[in-house]
Amino acid sequence: MSVQNFSYRFTTSKSPEEIFSTLINPRNWWIGLHHEIITGKSENLNDEFIFDAGNGVHHTVQRLIEVSPYEKIVWEVIESKLTFVNKMDEWTGTKICFEIFKEADKTKVVFTHEGLIPQFECFGGCSSAWSQYLEKLEKDLNQ
Repeated sequence: MSVQNFSYRFTTSKSPEEIFSTLINPRNWWIGLHHEIITGKSENLNDEFIFDAGNGVHHTVQRLIEVSPYEKIVWEVIESKLTFVNKMDEWTGTKICFEIFKEADKTKVVFTHEGLIPQFECFGGCSSAWSQYLEKLEKDLNQ
């Protein structure tokens, strides 16, 4: 049985370097929809940042556990409190991943939230929110 993590992919004409520079700082893309507040650092291995949204509805702490410049970024969610679901720590232990691939004259970006699976109570709402953020990012990167 294959695990169905939430995933989203798109291409852009921006370079892998430009994409990486945008993605490594969540303040560049994980904002603008639900009164987000992002504090902390996100650029170097073991950096941690806090993401709060929805006036207390969503609180998570992410740690950068893998970084390959211009290729891959992985943050592990080390703490979560989602007040809109019964199991408020559903995200704890999941991973937020970006992979960047050069394809001819384009750059492909693959986002995966490893561990965000359909069995999670928040899957529908969280997938919808991720899609909103990622569609906004895709649009911004393709302007």
